[in-house]
Amino acid sequence: MADVILSINAGSSSVKFGLHHAGRTGWPSMMASGQIKSSEDGIRLVARDAEGGTALDETVAGADPDAAYERILAWAEDLARPGRLAAVGHRVVHGGTAFTRPARLTAEAVAAIEALTPLAPLHQPLGLKPVRAVAGLRPDLRQTASFDTAFHSTIAPEAARYALPRRLETEGIRKYGFHGLSYDYIAHRLEERWPGTAATRTVVAHLGAGVSLCALEKGQSVDTTMGFSVLDGAVMATRCGSLDPGVILYLLEAKGFTPEAIEHLLYYRSGLLGVSELSGDIRELFKADTPQAREAVALFVRRVAREVAVMATSLGGLDRLVFTGGIGENQPGIRDAVCRRLAWLGLAVDPDRNSAAVERIDTPDSRVEILVIRTDEEIVIARDAARLLAG
Repeated sequence: MADVILSINAGSSSVKFGLHHAGRTGWPSMMASGQIKSSEDGIRLVARDAEGGTALDETVAGADPDAAYERILAWAEDLARPGRLAAVGHRVVHGGTAFTRPARLTAEAVAAIEALTPLAPLHQPLGLKPVRAVAGLRPDLRQTASFDTAFHSTIAPEAARYALPRRLETEGIRKYGFHGLSYDYIAHRLEERWPGTAATRTVVAHLGAGVSLCALEKGQSVDTTMGFSVLDGAVMATRCGSLDPGVILYLLEAKGFTPEAIEHLLYYRSGLLGVSELSGDIRELFKADTPQAREAVALFVRRVAREVAVMATSLGGLDRLVFTGGIGENQPGIRDAVCRRLAWLGLAVDPDRNSAAVERIDTPDSRVEILVIRTDEEIVIARDAARLLAG
């Protein structure tokens, strides 16, 4: 019986993959997880098994992504044993209003996803590359898509609408929200870990190269900080976050920027990189300790804290704050600084627990639970694929 799913998660800063046994109930079980990395010699493929041992460590010569995906597929087929690789599941950032749940990737579905590229010009092509590669390499292997925007389809119309003429909303200009696979995993993890607490007013802060926050009520999204695009909300590695639209008009009219130049500025040259004039990697900014680097970190903290307060407003209060994502999971200094700015809401971090990166890091007298939970988007992709195949 074919019951193994290969998940591919192509993001803006990395490509991750995972191999999972599709269980009949609950989460699939992880067999191995890995990452595609660029190296001087070509494309390096690194994966570890469920026990942390090396499952794959090879370099594919050259820069041909199809060669890398061919090797990953062969590795997955070998590890799964002949005939047991059931499907490849993919993360797709934008599903628009058409894809509000996972979908099988037929030719028609792929065309519809590609048509959404203007809504996510940076991410949509990245998500479709492995889809096309797998289709060319294994045309008979089933493929599925899990959409980041789908989790936020529960947001009420008044929270998803911009104060623009309604005809523009009918043309697709509205809040969509992103990082949905991460929030999906966290929502289910919270219910598993603390059953019966779904009504707890929870804000999840997904802090990585991309940054967004989500207000959860009964495990569903009621608001989020990213909107029409992944440029909105908090400061990110190379993206500016929320910006006065007048700045765009000024750059166009007074500074002679072309739309292409503005796109490059907002996606690749702003955020931590733009303010620090050094790097979009917060680890590098901590090491540099220049005035510009310190200001970039301070701006990042201020904006994240502000967005927590905005999400708490949508919930009518705050009972639980969850940190996840590469920065949220691995930078205790950022967690502490964000919570200090939110002390007026009753947040208090235990420094010893925070530095130890245990699951719960608040003090006994904190009025808000503060958690650190490692997200797992690949297992959500595998779960969605298994459900689609079973249905």
